[in-house]
Order: sequence, then C-alpha cells, then structure tokens
Amino acid sequence: MAHTADTADVIVRPPIAWALAVLAGLALDWLMPLPLLPGAVSAGWLGATVFALALALFAWAISTMIRAGSSVPTNQPTTTIVETGPYRFTRNPIYLGMVLGLIGLAIVFNSLWLLITLVPFALVIHYGVITREEAYLERKFGDVYRRYRARVRRWL
Repeated sequence: MAHTADTADVIVRPPIAWALAVLAGLALDWLMPLPLLPGAVSAGWLGATVFALALALFAWAISTMIRAGSSVPTNQPTTTIVETGPYRFTRNPIYLGMVLGLIGLAIVFNSLWLLITLVPFALVIHYGVITREEAYLERKFGDVYRRYRARVRRWL
C-alpha cells in the first residue's frame, strides 16, 4: 500500500499507549499486589527522582521540537529533522522519557506489575511507532535523515 498521508501512520498515539500501560500496571497491582522490592526497602525517593528525570527529559525533548518548528503529535506532519537538545544523544528522547517514567512509577509504587507492563509498551512503541516513524522520515527527508540516523542512536 502506498503511503499518501504526510504522517508516520503509527498504530497508537504514544501518550495513550503509556497511559494504558500505567493503568494496566496499577490495576493489576490493585488486584494482585506483586512487590518489586522487599518490604524493608523504601525506595520511593529513588523512584520519584527517576520519574522527575524522565519528566525533565520529556519536557526538554518536546520544547526542543517546538522551538525547531516541528510538530510533536505523531498524527501531524514532521517538518524538520531536529538534531539539537536531547536529539543529539538519542533519536527518541520522548519515548525514552516515557520508559524511564514507567520505571520511576514502578519504583514509587513498589510494583513489579508496572515494570512488567513496560515490556508490551516498549514492543508497541518500537514496532508500532518507531519503525513506522523511521520509515516515514526516510521517505520524507532521505539522506538528511539517513545521516542523522547514522550519527545518533535510537535509544542511547
């Protein structure tokens, strides 16, 4: 099937996938608690720190994208390849922030379920979002994107 729309045609909007992973993890934890850490370990501050760092990365990535004049939502056209800010280190800082945020919440809530929901979330993001975005960006920007992809890793 030929791609005619100027979008990556992802299977789900990433914030929706993230929210579903969090809600599923919390629901499973409520139904059948499965601690991540032993009861004697209080790591709430560690989880909060990881979550705060994830939120900071997420905000930095979005503000960098907006300053570059490109759209953030996956259902809108990408107007430029952004190579500044966190995009110098990872091609997917927003998704990396989402992964770290889920890890932080798993620690805060001491929930192995939240960590387990990271697996389907990561698979959906990788195969249903990132691979489609990469194909779209290569079609749209050609060598500019290929050079960026060769210089900057997908994750870290």
